[in-house]
Amino acid sequence: MSVALQLQDQLVAWRRDFHQFAEPGWTEFRTTSAIITVLRDLGWDTVYGPELHDADARLGVPGADVLGAERERAVSQGADPELVEAMGDGFTGVLGVLETGRPGPVVCFRFDIDSNDLVELADDSHRPFLEGFTSVNEGAMHGCGHDGHAAIGLGLATTLTKLQDELGGTVKIIFQPAEEGVRGAHSIVAAGWFDDLDLFVATHLMANGEKGAIVTGADGYLASTKFDVTFTGVGSHAGGDPEKGKNALLAAASATLNLHAIPRHSAGASRINVGTFHAGEGRNVVPRTATLRVETRGESSEINEFMFDRAQDVIAGAATMYGVEYEVTVVGKADQESPSPELLPNIRDSFLGVHGVSAISDTSGIGGSEDATAMMKRVKERGGLATYVQIGMDTSWGHHTERFDVDEDMLAVGVEAETKIALGAGEFLAGR
Repeated sequence: MSVALQLQDQLVAWRRDFHQFAEPGWTEFRTTSAIITVLRDLGWDTVYGPELHDADARLGVPGADVLGAERERAVSQGADPELVEAMGDGFTGVLGVLETGRPGPVVCFRFDIDSNDLVELADDSHRPFLEGFTSVNEGAMHGCGHDGHAAIGLGLATTLTKLQDELGGTVKIIFQPAEEGVRGAHSIVAAGWFDDLDLFVATHLMANGEKGAIVTGADGYLASTKFDVTFTGVGSHAGGDPEKGKNALLAAASATLNLHAIPRHSAGASRINVGTFHAGEGRNVVPRTATLRVETRGESSEINEFMFDRAQDVIAGAATMYGVEYEVTVVGKADQESPSPELLPNIRDSFLGVHGVSAISDTSGIGGSEDATAMMKRVKERGGLATYVQIGMDTSWGHHTERFDVDEDMLAVGVEAETKIALGAGEFLAGR
């Protein structure tokens, strides 16, 4: 039996613990604390808190009131108070580093750790509810598999610790916060932690697919910009003196309709969506404020930029039409970035013969967006190789749904194959 399969019970236990205490982006205080504790026990060096991030490059960070409440909640649920304090205002996530002291490459694996803004199903048809590990944090649920990713990352660290005499160079494992909304990678990249990498692998468990189907170089992630729009007008009595008002709701409504009317781009896929719209205070008050949460996407970064630029024109026009002020705040972004083709045969070889793998392909179309592309881009700019691996699961429900669940059989698959990637990186890179 492989070392990874021997860890199966521990992998499941980690995954279910993270699932039960789900934490959205930039509030993963308990999750980060638990990961740091395991890494330290294994003898890994850890980088966390403000040292891990360029503070000015963080996107979509919650307000101080939310962060304060989430820190208290994390400590009440078992997080180390000193570690939580060190994370300050949402500087969550951790980089684990294993220095072998021997010559060799710098290899890095990335696993995201944040949850979704979802209310988890409380029904016996949902295994986490039936077996008692549904999220205890209201409105937060691991509906995308990041709980499984965190478990794979800890399993990989555990396995590489046992096999470190066979390693050369340096291994890094990044447990990234705030992937949802494509927010968390940029500040870690800006802090320089990806400037010395020779090989980088990001990993994602994929639902509604063939169990054990591996994609060695997932491509087709769309570039995206996530932004909030605030319209500010003038309130007035809707019956007594409506002419004195400047209607922020109507400006937002006009913007919403016309944002969806932006022409699609002929060079590739383009997307836009107004996800939320909040406005007004009462039926007899001309609305003085309105907010939209919007996203654009494009098959290339250039197409996404076209969509975002046109969106800003539409928003400005709607504000002018109704005489209101407006503000656009970017809260997340992702570029399009492709895997390094010369790396994919090595990834394929690492998954060959792994128990539970049923098929291996090199590419797949996605349609979503990922901020791991920022990490991939930086690694490639510095001369390294990078890819994005998918591990297929046979699940009844897709990502970002209240019924989502992880196929826990696939956790050991990720650990075993990525252990092989780390062990073989030196020989592979030397032969390039």
